[in-house]
Amino acid sequence: MIENVRIVGAGGRVGSAVSARLADRGVRLEASDPELVLLCVPDRAIAEVAGTLSVGPWVGHTSGATPLSALAPHVRRFGMHPLQSFTKRRGPEQLDGAWAAVTAESAEAREVGTWLAGTLGLHPFALDDARRATYHAGAAIASNYLVTIRAVGGALLESAGAPPEALDPLIRGVVDSGFELNGPVARGDWETVERNLAAIRAAHPELTELYVVLAEATARIAGRDVPADVFRSAGAPS
Repeated sequence: MIENVRIVGAGGRVGSAVSARLADRGVRLEASDPELVLLCVPDRAIAEVAGTLSVGPWVGHTSGATPLSALAPHVRRFGMHPLQSFTKRRGPEQLDGAWAAVTAESAEAREVGTWLAGTLGLHPFALDDARRATYHAGAAIASNYLVTIRAVGGALLESAGAPPEALDPLIRGVVDSGFELNGPVARGDWETVERNLAAIRAAHPELTELYVVLAEATARIAGRDVPADVFRSAGAPS
């Protein structure tokens, strides 16, 4: 569908993977007359960069949080957000099998965004621009906060004299199992939960509130009612 693409931000984490994959697919890059200009730049720069581009070609961005209005004055526009965490240590294989949110204001724009996602090896789905913030919040929780949880869990293992990296196969196992929930909250083993909480208060009291919030959320997922005195018994906020 598109033969010539110019990528702005080709040296970044997303841009480098996208550029390499499009080149592999035979798409011509850095054309002087591109049919599509794809912005792989930080969110804060999208509107500024879009404003410098000549109106005519398709213009798209790869942001999950930025609305299409940031691409003004262009009307031939769309968003295509690869739902993936990228690193420059890896190549275009990072795109394989990931999903992509395609946001468009016309059937033609949706077709271009869907073509781009498919060419990159992504599974496209439609995303309403008005629901972008909710979508991005879910993505941020699943990716960014996983890093936070790994750091918190690692700190507790370290306090117990265990290597934090021992958690990594455990985390991969949860993913490989299809996120099947287990553990004391899922079992309703509130005595173990209380012991965990007491240990956290002794070793890392600053993590107490986080543990309580996560335990309560996990109980809701598991369909468990938390006894009223579980968290109060360890002196934690309820």
